[in-house]
Amino acid sequence: MDTRSIEEIETKIAFLERANAELSDVLFRQHRDIEALREQIAALASRLQAHEQDVTARAPEDERPPHY
Repeated sequence: MDTRSIEEIETKIAFLERANAELSDVLFRQHRDIEALREQIAALASRLQAHEQDVTARAPEDERPPHY
């Protein structure tokens, strides 16, 4: 192999290493965002369940008729 071929290979390797590092960073940020979204979903599900329990705990006599 001549010097030019080796330089091209080294350039391609450097490009691939940089692309790999960038993809790794993106993947890490996405993982962090997904974990935050999972926590938010769990909190919302908990609030919804508490609200549903509160609604079912009321007696029908306590409800206002729909025409008010």
